[in-house]
Amino acid sequence: MKLLRLPVILLLSGLVGLAGCSTHQPAALYQLDSGNPGLPKESRGLAVLLGPVSVADYLQRETLLQRQADGSLRASTDGRWAGSLSADIDQLLLRQVAWRLDSQRVVLAPTPANFTPDAQVLLSITRLDSGSRQPAILDAQWRVLDRRGQVRDNRIVHLEEKHDGGTAAQVQAQGVLLQRLAAQLTAALKPLANQPALVEERKPAPAQVRRDEEKSRIPLAKPIRTDLEVFRF
Repeated sequence: MKLLRLPVILLLSGLVGLAGCSTHQPAALYQLDSGNPGLPKESRGLAVLLGPVSVADYLQRETLLQRQADGSLRASTDGRWAGSLSADIDQLLLRQVAWRLDSQRVVLAPTPANFTPDAQVLLSITRLDSGSRQPAILDAQWRVLDRRGQVRDNRIVHLEEKHDGGTAAQVQAQGVLLQRLAAQLTAALKPLANQPALVEERKPAPAQVRRDEEKSRIPLAKPIRTDLEVFRF
């Protein structure tokens, strides 16, 4: 009887091993698709500071979330982000905006040393997700500042992109949404290429200001007329 039990035990242990292998398949890794942006050629193009770019807290993780019909979010079982989603967003927008402006002078915040921007983009992304039966959705708000720090454009956007339901198709749709956002930002930035140069007004030195004030308080001397004759010998 003991000899007959041994093959059965080996067979059961083999089935358990196969079941364990099937439930521990490695998840696929995904990155956002930045499209096919060309390399900018203009070295003296519009100088743009892109950022700070803030991303919603729920997106600051490697888990690829799936939006459900009731609005809830669940972690994907067959995929996750390959690294930082925030970093992917930054690089996608950088490449897209630089290509669309044809400018080598588009940089990410914080401001690099010896860099004076012609324009700055402040961007907040509050939603970027999708589901097998839910379209990819991007909610964001951005402001464009000119050389003087004045707001030249301000917009709240809501973008949607359909897909065929697969995880790879969802990630691709999210990348398309960010490319569309980059196109909007570029359209708002282009008019700033013609803004007047920033000229600093020269202020007088404090000592000169004091002398001018003292002169203004001293009454002007007036000539005194007299009828006396002056004789010289």
